[in-house]
Amino acid sequence: MALTPMADEGWIDAHAHVWTDDTARYPLAEGFQKEQMKPARFEPEELLGHARPCGVNRVVLIQMSYYRYDNSYLLDAMARYPGIFSGVAIVDAARQDAPQRMVELKRRGVRGFRIVASELEAPAMEAMWECGAEQELAICPLINPPELAALERMCARHPRTPVVIDHFARIGMDGEIREADLERLCGLARFPRVHVKVSAFYALGRKKYPYTDLLPMIERLLRAYGAERLMWATDCPFQVMGGHTYLGSLELVRDRLSASDKEKEWLLRRTAERVFFS
Repeated sequence: MALTPMADEGWIDAHAHVWTDDTARYPLAEGFQKEQMKPARFEPEELLGHARPCGVNRVVLIQMSYYRYDNSYLLDAMARYPGIFSGVAIVDAARQDAPQRMVELKRRGVRGFRIVASELEAPAMEAMWECGAEQELAICPLINPPELAALERMCARHPRTPVVIDHFARIGMDGEIREADLERLCGLARFPRVHVKVSAFYALGRKKYPYTDLLPMIERLLRAYGAERLMWATDCPFQVMGGHTYLGSLELVRDRLSASDKEKEWLLRRTAERVFFS
């Protein structure tokens, strides 16, 4: 029998993107063209149309790269659905006022900030991590396995900063889950404020439903981090493209993972709730 959430709580999807084709109201960042948007739009209503039938009633929205530092669409989506969406925004790490911008966005419900590896040496990055520690704002790295060493150094310098690593640090994106990469990711568990998103199953390993080739990696992370520092997510809309489904992602953790119901409660709701909705 499938694990079901409490009726008044539901599961939380810790990572999804939304955007609109209304580029007059929400202009794309320099370097992006409307033709690059695939699908042409994925608005909150479409996301919730996939999520709610699966028992997911809250979602952490991640700023879409099409808009870069203009978080307007993300913020407007959050405002239209109060309590349903939390947000991970993007600020310009090259600007010295990045921490002030983080605090401003926190007032509007943002609880995390996406970074990429190339920004780890940016002028304001150290200050952003300090701000994250002081304001309880998560730094959310989108990185690849070779970049885990640089992330490790930042975690060592800023052990009080909440960190949420996207998509297993993309281990297995090329189809191979390497022991050395997994060992490095598990090694970051020694920093008690580091979390990992168990997500983007469509893009990792064999990239085929039911994604059971990813179970050993999830179980390894479960042993290293504990369920209280792992959170499930889809990475919609990409999880619902190319023959993949929203339910297929949920099933891997809910039905196929060898874990207790209590551990699954943390993976599917409690961890994301604590980090992004508290």
